[in-house]
Amino acid sequence: MILKHTYKIKCSFKSLITALLAAVIVYFATESGYLMLDSDQIVTPMKGGAMFPVTPKKISECQVFSGKWIFDNISYPLYKEEECGYISDVMACGKYGRPDKDYQQWRWQPHHCDLPRFNATAMLEKLRDKRMVFVGDSMNRGQWVSMVCMVEKAIEPGLKQVVDEGDNLITFIAKEFNASIEFYWSPFLVESNCDDPMSTPPNHIVRTQAIEKHGRRWSDADVLVFDSYLWWRMPSIEVLWGAFDTCDGVYKRVTMIRAYEMALRTWSDWLELRINPNKTRLFFMTMSPTHVWAEEWGGINGESCYGETGIIEEEGYRGRGTIPGMMRAVESAIDELKRRGLEVQIVNITQLTEYRKDAHPSIYRKHWGIPTPELISDPHNYSDCLHWCLPGVPDVWNELLYAYLIHA
Repeated sequence: MILKHTYKIKCSFKSLITALLAAVIVYFATESGYLMLDSDQIVTPMKGGAMFPVTPKKISECQVFSGKWIFDNISYPLYKEEECGYISDVMACGKYGRPDKDYQQWRWQPHHCDLPRFNATAMLEKLRDKRMVFVGDSMNRGQWVSMVCMVEKAIEPGLKQVVDEGDNLITFIAKEFNASIEFYWSPFLVESNCDDPMSTPPNHIVRTQAIEKHGRRWSDADVLVFDSYLWWRMPSIEVLWGAFDTCDGVYKRVTMIRAYEMALRTWSDWLELRINPNKTRLFFMTMSPTHVWAEEWGGINGESCYGETGIIEEEGYRGRGTIPGMMRAVESAIDELKRRGLEVQIVNITQLTEYRKDAHPSIYRKHWGIPTPELISDPHNYSDCLHWCLPGVPDVWNELLYAYLIHA
């Protein structure tokens, strides 16, 4: 009889402990926004704090680029602007006086699955003894800064540093993991007269058949993340057959799309010859939309992204700054590479970023030169509606990249 009662007490005690543990787990899940139950089940918060399990598909089987933005001021931002010392002054919108922070607190929600919660330690473990290089223009630089801010909080002080090579390459080193996250400036991917990041020639010239000068700097990388769009935005561009330091080169103006296709062909040929597909993961970020003309989303004609604090809610919205022909050129080059045995994952950030007219620096950034009184009187005329504040949209681009790296 005593044994029977003892057994009941033990059972009750075990039930109590189980209930308490469950309560603690739900509490922390609510605080963090997501909870991994096991390798294939996530608990996500619903309105009012209720939880329900979602079984995510393999990331390659989920349409992660189709979805909507959800305001989430509990889980976001993933880091604080003032706590990440790597944010440059052109992205530090809070530092330069932006009064609101809502742009930092949006989560991308795919329609039929959930993105895995970003885990800085898991990302660093994935990169242990590896080299990750972002190659491209200022959009990729912003994404590089975002990635550094997302992982650096998981690294002890004294075990991380940034090394500026001074020749297009800047490197964040996580010493404990023997890992590097790098950015290489190459706005056209191929060689150009814009390869000096501190110089902006008025007339852009590209050598669409030359990439080796750049490629040799990242040929041994384990993860390569490319982008090239912003500097191509013109009806035509001058192409050089020959070298910049000789006088026998042939110059010809070529339509932008044709020159872009030529550059992508050189890029893809180089990848096929120089990249080991058993070692290196390859990604291409699609174009980042601009929000220069407010009339496109129903705003006032002549205004811009300045003063915008809400997102565009029209599903499928596309501004005229997005060029479908460039998207098709990228897809065609990558499809051809796939037929030749090399896989490049397109990370299609374009549509989800179209909705984010609220997240540009506009006037809240460092400006190279003092704005004139005329500009100050009309901030729409000097607002930066191309780049992005941090924390912000590039963090979501990196969440997508993380999903492909960790859950492919």
